[in-house]
Amino acid sequence: MKNTMLFLTLLVSVVTFSQEEITKDTLKTVKVQANKKGLKKSISGTMNTTLVTSKELLKAACCNLAESFETNPSIDVNFSDALTGTKQIKMLGLTSPYIMITEENIPSVRGASQAYGLSFTPGTWVESIQINKGAGSVVNGYESISGQINTELIKPIKDIPFFLNAYGSTDSRFELNTHFNKKISDFWATSLFVHGNTRVAKNDMNDDGFLDNPLGKQFNIANRWQYSNPNTGWVSFLNLRYMNDEKQTGELDFDADRDRLTTNYWGSEISTERLDFSSKVGYVWKDMPYQSIGFQNAFTSHNQESYFGLNQYDIKQQSYYSNLIFNSIISNTKNKFATGLNFTYDKYAEFVNISDVSRIDNSVGAFFEYTYDNGDKFSYILGGRFDYHNRLGAFFTPRLHVKYNPWEKSVLRFSAGRGKRAANIFAENQNLFASSRTFSVLDTNGKVYGLDPEIAWNYGLSFTQNFKLFGMNADTTVDFYRTDFQNQAVVDVMNSPQQVLFYNLKGKSYANSLQLDFNLEIIKHLNLRTAYKFYDISTDYLSGSYQRPLQAKHRFFVNLEYETHIKDKGQQWKFDFTTNWLGKQQLPYTASNPEQDRLPEFSPSFAVMNAQITRTFSSTFEIYIGGENIGNYKQDKAILGSDNPFGPNFDTSIVYAPIFGQMYYAGLRFKIK
Repeated sequence: MKNTMLFLTLLVSVVTFSQEEITKDTLKTVKVQANKKGLKKSISGTMNTTLVTSKELLKAACCNLAESFETNPSIDVNFSDALTGTKQIKMLGLTSPYIMITEENIPSVRGASQAYGLSFTPGTWVESIQINKGAGSVVNGYESISGQINTELIKPIKDIPFFLNAYGSTDSRFELNTHFNKKISDFWATSLFVHGNTRVAKNDMNDDGFLDNPLGKQFNIANRWQYSNPNTGWVSFLNLRYMNDEKQTGELDFDADRDRLTTNYWGSEISTERLDFSSKVGYVWKDMPYQSIGFQNAFTSHNQESYFGLNQYDIKQQSYYSNLIFNSIISNTKNKFATGLNFTYDKYAEFVNISDVSRIDNSVGAFFEYTYDNGDKFSYILGGRFDYHNRLGAFFTPRLHVKYNPWEKSVLRFSAGRGKRAANIFAENQNLFASSRTFSVLDTNGKVYGLDPEIAWNYGLSFTQNFKLFGMNADTTVDFYRTDFQNQAVVDVMNSPQQVLFYNLKGKSYANSLQLDFNLEIIKHLNLRTAYKFYDISTDYLSGSYQRPLQAKHRFFVNLEYETHIKDKGQQWKFDFTTNWLGKQQLPYTASNPEQDRLPEFSPSFAVMNAQITRTFSSTFEIYIGGENIGNYKQDKAILGSDNPFGPNFDTSIVYAPIFGQMYYAGLRFKIK
């Protein structure tokens, strides 16, 4: 059994086939744990990883992946602008481009999809999410700087025959999700996921003449096939997905057919079509369950056509990713290793107004990762990879993770690692197109838009202690991480409200993140989750050193959840309440604007409260109602120059708080088991 569990662990962390796919006994174990706790932090794992289970994902509306982190203190969720309704996530105070986002350990949100890609995965498709703080595994690539978020989708072999989720909200957003599953044989199963959403009414809660949320519609369909045969050791997945997403926003009177790319009324449309295909094949030696080999392949075609007022932005990305991974041991199971090769190809057809900034990127790399685990108090993971990139050149990426259990129910972790990436400055900053700012790249000698690659070191220290308080379960965690940039593609909005400047870092840029967590089971079934986060993030700009814009230095998080006892036929009530308090935030420079279009240097502090009530009538049917921003806090002056959107002071990108105000929703879930 010990060898079997080792094999399962290797497959989860490296070959990326979940434990649930291998044995019924393991599946039963995971189910019991998932019902017990929504967020799980292990004291035995070497990396600082939080597992977000399916139970946690049901605590909010979870319409898409971007909205799946509202009850998680490790991730900060913010709106990126005042028009598109897009939510942006941050980890350790750094935005999503510095986070490696993968789907079943295959890179997913990157390049062209960086701005809106998190909204392309429906929440009901997600089985679990693993959040890894700090330097990640070298097996998954060299781009991770602040951490990794890996999403595991529902596996066909463990899926139920039918699932339905219907959702509607007061901001006129409606969604429908259906899952169909068929067990073809003892070893084969297939799932069909169908998702559709739309927003049909115009909302302007702050009376500035602009839509608070875009009109839009999305159609998303995925077909997954899974083969799992423990008798032979073969496991495989095939996935095919198609998505079409349409958004329209701007002034209330804007008519796309009449006013597109004119100065009649300001408007914007974003049309995205995406096709994904991926395959994973894994084999485990029958007589050596600690030895396995996996082969991952993925192809993506992402095509976005968009305009923001008179600014046009089109990007098409065709990507191919391949990863070959071999796992085994050295002498005994205390000494494990993973090694392999991977290849990445990205073809960009990118146009910024009339400028053609198309390019082809490709890289090939080899990695080796050694794990020592004595099964008791001490373990470490030492990894390195060597890559050659046609634009970034040849480089080495080291990563180290150390875990020590000094006493019972405690864990001390340390991590350090280097990350390197090419900044897609236009795709990652599309919110700035919805302004009158001119885009200027000041450096011209670099190989990516004239800029050099971003390079950063991340160091982290974490301590967790589980204990009893008044006879109830409790735990506390202290995390401190520092990110030092050797080079950064600086996005400068501190120089002028009419410009955004891009240039290589001229001085220092760093991000210090301190997080204190305290969690307590107050009484049986009533759980309290709290966190305080302090961010010291500074960058040297041309006009001086400033705190990172639109990043609160202080944040408080509180979550309360309560569940009644499960009665006959599965009847139950579930209650959830979350509060996020954000301190003042550095705002982009606007002092040279006319007085009516100026903002203060710092935003005011504020709090946002969300709540949800779920009534489970049986194991097959439940309904839920909830509210977001129930305190109705709204940002004052969300759009600068809204009375003259084609004038020099128009800017929709300076958003530090909610725009819409209160929003309430209701939905139902129905299952056939």
